[in-house]
Parts: sequence; structure tokens; C-alpha cells
Amino acid sequence: MAAQPPDGIRQKHESNSRRANPWPLLLLAVLLGAGLTGLFGGQPAVVRQTSNDMLALSVRSPETLRNGMAFETVVEVTPHRPIGDLVIAVSDGLWREMTINTMIPAAGDESHRSGFHRFSFGEAKPGETFRFKVDGQINPPLFAGTSGEVVALDGERRLAAVPVTIKVLP
Repeated sequence: MAAQPPDGIRQKHESNSRRANPWPLLLLAVLLGAGLTGLFGGQPAVVRQTSNDMLALSVRSPETLRNGMAFETVVEVTPHRPIGDLVIAVSDGLWREMTINTMIPAAGDESHRSGFHRFSFGEAKPGETFRFKVDGQINPPLFAGTSGEVVALDGERRLAAVPVTIKVLP
């Protein structure tokens, strides 16, 4: 003799006629696929560059980051002519809501003028590539992104500039 089911349970409840809903699994697969392709950040850094008769300037930095993420920017300057005082200037807008942790090599002189953080490295000889590495981190208030430019100067004279835009995701 079979035991009686609890009140409210019928024979139709015992048979499993429903199938699993595939939509949550499909949504998870799409999100994982987008993350693996780098859509949410984490892809290799982009190299932005310009060149003229004075120098070649390149800036390698990420194009897309997430809040709180650490990042690296490398600025390379290869002079075609002697530079008396190589100054690398970064616009205020580019480093808004970022924490800059290290800069290698350290500048001989640092200043802020006309909306730019300026780092002076002294004489630069033609054909010798100078590398300036900056490590930073995105602060939580920064959302959507930031943009600005990295400029190479000879003292106060502007030699070349590279626009940089960084998209910031939550």
C-alpha cells in the first residue's frame, strides 16, 4: 500500500513536465564571451604615435579600463635633432580621478603650468630613445572615461603631441 502524499500534492505534481529554461545559461555564455574578447577591459595597450622632423613620440596605454584597475603607460621619445631640455607634459584632464603610483625615471624637475603636469628630463640626444613609464590606478569616482594629451617639449617650445582617450567601465 502506497503512502498518501501530503495535502495539496497531486499526481500531476510528481511528474516533471517542465524543462530547464535555457536563457540564463545563454546570457552567462554571452557575458563570458564578451569578457574573454576584452570588451570589458584587459586587452593589450594601444600605441598612439606621431612623428615630425624634430622627434618621434609614442604613447602606449590601455584603451579600456575598469574602476580600481591598475594600469601602465609608457611614453617614448626619439629625437631626430638635439633637445636641450626634454619635457614631457600630461594634461590635467587625462589624469583626472587617477592615482599615479610611480614614474620611472624620476624627473629632474616637476611643475604644473597652463593645465599640464610637466616633467623635465634634461638633454636628449638624436637617435637615443627616451622611455618614461608611469604606473597608475583608476579611482572609483571616474566613470565613462577621460581624455587629454601627452606633449613633448623642448623647454617651453611644443614639439609634438599625442591625444589619449581612456574609456572607464564600472
